[in-house]
Amino acid sequence: MKKLVILISGRGSNLQALLEAKLPCRIAAVISNRADAEGLDIAKTHGIPVAVVEHGNYADRDSFDTALAQTIDVFNPDIVALAGFMRILSTGFVARYHGRLINIHPSLLPAYGGLNTHARALHDGVRIHGCTVHFVTPDLDHGPIIIQAAVPVLHDDTEQTLAARVLNEEHRIYPQAISWLCQGQIKLSGQGRVILLYRKQAGYALVSPSLE
Repeated sequence: MKKLVILISGRGSNLQALLEAKLPCRIAAVISNRADAEGLDIAKTHGIPVAVVEHGNYADRDSFDTALAQTIDVFNPDIVALAGFMRILSTGFVARYHGRLINIHPSLLPAYGGLNTHARALHDGVRIHGCTVHFVTPDLDHGPIIIQAAVPVLHDDTEQTLAARVLNEEHRIYPQAISWLCQGQIKLSGQGRVILLYRKQAGYALVSPSLE
């Protein structure tokens, strides 16, 4: 059974979703860059080993990433999943875990990389928003896409209501992406695109606002 290490920085809502999904792999550890991350308590409750690598204890990004990688490698994971891990990782760190480092991002990439995705979507008046699971590359929020979920943007949405709708989909697609990885149903093509093995894709469309 493949092993998964999850990196968090905060409350751990995606961590909770992964735990509830009964993944076909073993969560070997949960690691945070903050000792006060609420997700650490969730992991402890489930008997999962935890570790903290405080980024503030290191002089620069490279030294932090080196310490983080050393902690991750203790658990010898097949997959490293960022679940609300709020640190930009160095090129060397990303290369170390090439093809097995994934992230969940609250937008339909490549649109709205970075922060404040929901506010930016509302400001631009888009009608469809969503979330993306992707492989991590040195190009921030632009790695090969594994799976996306789209939601309508409603006329009375606030940043909070839209965020809640997107988060619900995050909790659905992140376990699915990790399940595919654990079961060997994903590979990267020579062009750096994700190929889903043994799966057919539906051809339906989401239209927002809906047609008459």
